[in-house]
Amino acid sequence: MATFFGEVVSVYSRAVEEDEYDDMTNENEEDEQIRREIEEKRAVDVHWLSQTDGGSVPCSDLIIAVGLNATGFVSAYALSSGGWTAVAWISLWNERSPGSGRADTAPGPGEPSCILYQQKHSPSVLICQCSCYVAEDQLFQWTEKVLSCVQTRGLTVTVLSDCSVAEYKTSDYLSESSVPFLRSLRTSAHTGPVASPALEQPNISTGLAAVQRIPAVLYQCYSDVLQPDSLSMQTYRAALLCFSSRGTHPSADVLQKITRGGELQSNLYT
Repeated sequence: MATFFGEVVSVYSRAVEEDEYDDMTNENEEDEQIRREIEEKRAVDVHWLSQTDGGSVPCSDLIIAVGLNATGFVSAYALSSGGWTAVAWISLWNERSPGSGRADTAPGPGEPSCILYQQKHSPSVLICQCSCYVAEDQLFQWTEKVLSCVQTRGLTVTVLSDCSVAEYKTSDYLSESSVPFLRSLRTSAHTGPVASPALEQPNISTGLAAVQRIPAVLYQCYSDVLQPDSLSMQTYRAALLCFSSRGTHPSADVLQKITRGGELQSNLYT
């Protein structure tokens, strides 16, 4: 607005300022609602297949298998014996695992899933077989939810995980005969024996969130094969023998099915 002497002054309007404040408030509320909806959609939940009292399950050994070879190993070497019962599944949703988020229906056979199994003759031993993708922003929540459903007193956690040998850093030459191989990484609370050499620096392990104040050991299989193969699965046998006094014998049918499925999916250059 111009005055009589030609000076231009700004026009102050409380109504305009209040409108801008209301718009900002509405935008913040909308952003907050969108954030809550995203968090709810990407939530990780444990669903029990049998009735429980809502408390944690007694557990002395929890074996977590993540990756194609690790999950294939527990299928062929442990679950195929018939001495295990599915007791729960973990639901989650992300762009790479859209079908794993069905909270009302357990995953079907062959579907990417995360299932908790209990050993029949020793109910304190559990296996968590995770064949679905867990996004980076869900890793901490996933670990927290899985550990919250078991008693941590006297618990030992064993994690089996896959990794490409291309990510392994070493100054020594790696021959084809030395691959696949196993490396371990354990928490300070774990004082028992381990089944493989320790992971050397500067190598790091990525994936599930670190377990704190619980005896835990990670066994990472470095392989040059992208799909499941029996040789890579066999590297985990030593880890399984650490807490099992009995020998481990794979199911030939399950092993063939797993490796055959990998061959069918990796025929791009054949």
